[in-house]
Amino acid sequence: MNLTNRLLLSSNNHVGAQFQRVSWRKFHTATVALSPRDGPVPMTSRKEGELDGATILAKSLKSQGVEYVFGVMGIPVVEASIILQRVGIKYIGTRNEQAACYAAQAHGYLTGTPAVCMTVSGPGMLHAMGGLANAQVNCWPLILIGGSTERPQEQLGAFQETLQVEAARLFTKFSARPPTLQRIPAYVAKAVRFSSYGRPGATYLDFPGDLLNETIQETQIEFPPKLPPPPQCLAPEAEINRALELLRTAERPLVVVGKGAAYGRAEKHIQDFIRSSDLPFLPSAMGKGLVPDEHPNCVSPARSLVLQKADVVVLLGARLNWMLHFGQPPRFNPNVKIIQVDIEPEEFHNSIPTEVNLSGDINSITGQLFKAVSDSRWSFPRNKKWWEEIQKKVESNKKTVAAMSNDSSLPLNYYAALSCIRKNIPENSIIVNEGANTMDIGRNVLLNNHPRCRLDAGTYGTMGLGLGFSTAAALYCQDEGQGRRVVCVQGDSAFGFGGMEIETLFRYKLPVTTVIINNNGIYGGVDSTEWNNLRSEKEHLGILTPTSCLTPQVRYEKIAEVCGGKGYYCENLEQLKAALEESNKETEKPTIINVMISTNAERKKQEFSWSSGIKN
Repeated sequence: MNLTNRLLLSSNNHVGAQFQRVSWRKFHTATVALSPRDGPVPMTSRKEGELDGATILAKSLKSQGVEYVFGVMGIPVVEASIILQRVGIKYIGTRNEQAACYAAQAHGYLTGTPAVCMTVSGPGMLHAMGGLANAQVNCWPLILIGGSTERPQEQLGAFQETLQVEAARLFTKFSARPPTLQRIPAYVAKAVRFSSYGRPGATYLDFPGDLLNETIQETQIEFPPKLPPPPQCLAPEAEINRALELLRTAERPLVVVGKGAAYGRAEKHIQDFIRSSDLPFLPSAMGKGLVPDEHPNCVSPARSLVLQKADVVVLLGARLNWMLHFGQPPRFNPNVKIIQVDIEPEEFHNSIPTEVNLSGDINSITGQLFKAVSDSRWSFPRNKKWWEEIQKKVESNKKTVAAMSNDSSLPLNYYAALSCIRKNIPENSIIVNEGANTMDIGRNVLLNNHPRCRLDAGTYGTMGLGLGFSTAAALYCQDEGQGRRVVCVQGDSAFGFGGMEIETLFRYKLPVTTVIINNNGIYGGVDSTEWNNLRSEKEHLGILTPTSCLTPQVRYEKIAEVCGGKGYYCENLEQLKAALEESNKETEKPTIINVMISTNAERKKQEFSWSSGIKN
């Protein structure tokens, strides 16, 4: 009898209302121990032809096409996690619920099919709330399933009792608890539909322990058919023609490509549209790669200039939020006209008026735009002064960045380290990038020439998602079967949020290359000499230690060695290049490359601050 069968056998033993201590050793020997800390688990024995709630849940998810569940196993979802594997759903156990939630949403973004994060009750579910909010704000499909307090014990101070449905409602499109076993399949189908139809987002389903263990005759359960793909809506032809006319009369047009277009798999039509129209385009951070960063029409190096001076801006799956400075002066032309493509009509006119509203499926509408441009035989003339102005700024900024990238003096700067990474990883790698300067500079230095090959903090600006995202991306590449690599480039502060997920990568044989850009702090720390000087006085370290500082020269790469892999410590470009080359050869184990850079390293001088305010 294999381990899974033993787990199921022991978990089906009738123990009444007693408490069980659940551990692998106890499951192996089918021994029951009592412990109030582990919470109530009144298991019931199943009769022939019966299903319990956990099985109905697993079968419902399977019938809706869910392939992956990420989580931390525990009360009251122990049996549910095992049954998921029995019905053919892959269960990936992480070290923290936040990482599980980040992984589930990243997998949903990469595949277009929602994945599930499953948590225990109370604190476990609350640990996932950061990820829940991140998915909702990023508009990525996610289903969070939380085990919860048994219903008869509610309002009595039950183990880990929490108002989970109410808590999740703040950050979801749909949050509910199935009232009966018969309703579980319909609630799962609704969660899948809400997470993926319209503007994608997060959903939550709550499962009390007694509902998971309750049984019913299988003949009383009806599983709805798998949902079809979301409907694809076109924009009115009259509005497409208005958009084309506005572009024809523009003196300084610009196309902005957002991550909504990446999720919508609109890359072919957008590439065709750019080629046919010859318009300059600016990708958002996760819109990078839909049209290659190295395309001659990509104007990322002149971002501030094109946003500030464009008179007509086409937004393809991008929103006028803080990331695009709300579309307002001084970052935007006060007279700019907006052509916006979005799945959600409520997004139009959000910060400034939208001139042309194109509501519907981004892939379908970009196809309409391409056809309209192609049929009209119009393209933006290359001899326009706008192109001349853009190219001048692009070349100027490229020279500045090249000078910093070619500076190999020690300690290294951001640009030199990141440029070395770019040159020594496979061109089609999925890059996960987080941190402060590490991410902001990485957006421009780490090029992407393929769609959905960059994952970062996104609209919510979340830190700590790097290794969760990397787990999902590596599984996606594994299933894809083309040998693509995942490279996670993080600051040392960002790595600290979820560094133990390295063990998760080892457990599932996911060869992620994790590069830590280490400057001893949040934004920047101090070197060892200054660190020791600062802390030499006889005053409390909570007073003496600068708030941005981390311990200097921490050997993070040793974590890989503890797990049975290889770590590399690098102080110069030759060491970094050699470490990347070795890491690229690894096919079953992750590696950590710890790169020391200057504590004074900065971005190149910016014309504007990272975030612009709005007028009162």
